[in-house]
Amino acid sequence: MLRALRYALALIACLGGPALAQDHTRDLPLPKGDVILTVSGAIGITNVGNTAQFDLAMLEALKSETFETTTIWTEGTERFKGVPLNVLAKRLGFTGQTLRATAINDYAIEIPMSDAVEGGPILAYLMNGEVMSVRDNGPLWVVYPFDRNPDYRSEVIYSRSIWQLDRIEVLN
Repeated sequence: MLRALRYALALIACLGGPALAQDHTRDLPLPKGDVILTVSGAIGITNVGNTAQFDLAMLEALKSETFETTTIWTEGTERFKGVPLNVLAKRLGFTGQTLRATAINDYAIEIPMSDAVEGGPILAYLMNGEVMSVRDNGPLWVVYPFDRNPDYRSEVIYSRSIWQLDRIEVLN
């Protein structure tokens, strides 16, 4: 018994010491529902291999933001709710400078980490209070608050507003 305890303590020391053994605030649970977002690359927190996988409930559990804005793809003002990109970046410990965001159909764009700011884009999972189906640009849509900041109303930013998002790779 004493031998097993010594072995366990030595293993904890090798893996990062007491700080690792006691730091449960950084744990990311496993998804229980369908995975709608997989984040890989230069991240510090993972839950499935070297990726961080999220179901809808896990994303809803993170700090969210809601805003109303018009888009060039919809008519009138829409209300979006989702996880701010800066919140996701902080939660997973992004260390890269660029994000490659990829949609279900493999369309991909790059978003600079400089966009991950307070008041910036969100990974929207609700539009007008409803979960977005794939047919309605879901499950996730990167939406910028276009009406809040005229700098967001440009071709460059519009091109970053990827819908049917299901993967993010954090690039160095």
